[in-house]
Amino acid sequence: MTQLLRRLTASSLAALLLCSAARAQDSVPTSVPGATTEAAGPELTLEQCIARALQKNFDLEISRFAPQIAQDSIVVARGGFEPQLSVTGSTGENTAPGFESKDTDLRVGVTQRLQTGTTVSASSRLNRSSSDPAPLLNPAYAADLTLSVRQSLLNGAGLAINRAGIERAEIGFARANLEYKARVLDIIQDTENAYYNLAYAREQLAVRNFSLTLANKLLDEAKTRRDTGVATDLDVLQAEVGVANAHRSVILAEQSVKDRQDGLLALIGQFELDAALGTVRFKEVTAAAPVFASSYAMAKQNQPDYLSSQAAIEQFRIDLKLAKDAARPDLTVGAALGLSGTNGSTSDAFGDAFDRQNKAWQVDFAFNYPWGQKSDRARERQSLAALSREQSRLRQTEQTIELQVRSAVRSVETNLESVKIASLASALSQKQYELEKAKFDAGLSTSRRVLEAQDDLESARVNELQAKATLHTAIAALHRIEGSSLQRYAVELP
Repeated sequence: MTQLLRRLTASSLAALLLCSAARAQDSVPTSVPGATTEAAGPELTLEQCIARALQKNFDLEISRFAPQIAQDSIVVARGGFEPQLSVTGSTGENTAPGFESKDTDLRVGVTQRLQTGTTVSASSRLNRSSSDPAPLLNPAYAADLTLSVRQSLLNGAGLAINRAGIERAEIGFARANLEYKARVLDIIQDTENAYYNLAYAREQLAVRNFSLTLANKLLDEAKTRRDTGVATDLDVLQAEVGVANAHRSVILAEQSVKDRQDGLLALIGQFELDAALGTVRFKEVTAAAPVFASSYAMAKQNQPDYLSSQAAIEQFRIDLKLAKDAARPDLTVGAALGLSGTNGSTSDAFGDAFDRQNKAWQVDFAFNYPWGQKSDRARERQSLAALSREQSRLRQTEQTIELQVRSAVRSVETNLESVKIASLASALSQKQYELEKAKFDAGLSTSRRVLEAQDDLESARVNELQAKATLHTAIAALHRIEGSSLQRYAVELP
């Protein structure tokens, strides 16, 4: 009889546990809640956030000016080879007792500096003079036409030296675009992180709110059980403390949501901190684990910092070339051919200038050599040292990229496993909570143990959310190092 009673009691207890577990199963979600406490609204995708950030982000708005300035620097560098028009004129009068003369002079010329180091000038002069007492021609007009050429033979000679300023400005423009590209990649990564941080904060708030609901339900049950004599005042007090702690967690989670929302809004807009944000959610990671070799090759091909360092080396090579050229002696040769004529009118004066007999020519040279050349040699050594320094910096950047890729690949691999483990731990904590709650309903556990199981469940779910956020952050960091974010989000830079 006693044995039969024990069997019946055990069977009744088992049935009670199963029923309690079923009720707990209905009240406890099987996964981390996807809904948030935010008002229902259209989904806000990560792609939409990135598009808004590229249009309205303050940092990008500021960074856009650098390529514009660098592009105009090319125009400035080419300005040295534009034709220069010059016009000079004078007029004067000289009087003395019994004598008076007037003189007017006008010269017009065009000078063109070529990229070979050659300077070509063409000018024309017209002079009108009159005097009293009058000479043979009064007034007299003098006209001349002059063409001159001057060529550098040592210092400043050749296309390479004369185009150095233009080439340096073009490289500077390319580097400005690379720096802008780097800033775009940074903004994309920051937006990804802010988006997933907000998703984590909202999901965490949902977990905290659900825990508060469970704590309130446990408190109501503890009061009912106390009124029926099954529980004590201590059980009620423990449940009240559980409600208070859950309420505090909700308040902190709400603050985190607001802070993360402000962070995202600051990235994707201007003075829109009170704007509403739709539903955000974690994306499912379906891609395979990254491979170091391909990520490293992509990083060396697309990494703006690495490409900018390569371009900087070309600039320093140009600087070294200019420094070597500056140390050479300055030797120039020139030639000029002139036609001149004098007559009583402007047209006759220019007509006489084209007479074969009225011509003049000149050939000259100029040589300058700094004695000792200490300063020029010092500048050459400085340029060589700067080039060597930048080459070392490029090798350092290459090693840094390799280290960053290795670390980023490992981080993604590790966090992929962390998400799986955290998901299993969350499922286990849920089962443990269900069992402890069933025991409590059967009178075999205390509210304290249920609260402990509830805290464990809450921590497990938050840890799962944190693992997902960390995984997405690691993926965003890898994409930034690879420089592949532009292709992934179909971003075309101007």
